[in-house]
Parts: sequence; structure tokens; C-alpha cells
Amino acid sequence: MGISLDRVLGLHENAVKLRSQRTEILAANIANADTPGYKARDFDFKQALASAQSASQGSIRLQVTQPGHFATAGGRASFEMMYSTPMQPSIDGNTVDLHKEKAKFTQNAMEQQVSLTFLDKKLKGLVKVIRGE
Repeated sequence: MGISLDRVLGLHENAVKLRSQRTEILAANIANADTPGYKARDFDFKQALASAQSASQGSIRLQVTQPGHFATAGGRASFEMMYSTPMQPSIDGNTVDLHKEKAKFTQNAMEQQVSLTFLDKKLKGLVKVIRGE
């Protein structure tokens, strides 16, 4: 009986990847807080995680050789990037609310740490099973 790492790691594998991407986006927003005309961006994490989960569950692709064959929905997760709407627009067109972006960055970092902790515990559990402890 084999062990499927996808089943063992669960959604935390996808969550860590998406949190990492979101960290880069939020860091870019913070870095460009003073750039005239910069538009802050973000994505809906829950929607992106649901998309990643459905993509990973349907990751087996069937080969389509005839026009009547159905294509599978497996493949990469996708998410839509959105622009942030500021509470108080800036004169130079910049839409970064620095306090809001820093709060989102901190929350995202904390949630990424939680996912990493879950992954660490699951992997340590696997090591114990393999060693027979």
C-alpha cells in the first residue's frame, strides 16, 4: 500500500505556494507606496486555494485523440488579480494604502507560518511512520 504525498500534505502544500505568491504581490505594493500612478494589486486567497485544490485533484490529463473526446479540467490553478480600491485616493494616482498593505502582509505571513507548521508536523509524522516509531 503506497502513500500519496498529495493526500498526506492536503491543502497546505497549495496554501504555502499561494501565500508565497501573495507575499510577493503585497511586498511589491508596499515597495511602490510612493510611486506615482502605481496601482495596488491582490487576489482572493480563498478562491485561488479552491482553484488550486480542484486543479490538483483533477491533475490527471486524458489524451484527446478524436473530436468526440472530452478534455479534462486538470492542470494549473488560476486566479484573478484584482486592483485595490483606496479609501482616500491620492493625487498622483497611487492606490497603495500603506497601513492596509502592511496589515495584509503581516496577516499573510502569519497564515503562511501556520501552514508551514502543519506541513512540518505532517512530515515529522511520516518520518515516524517510516521508522516504525
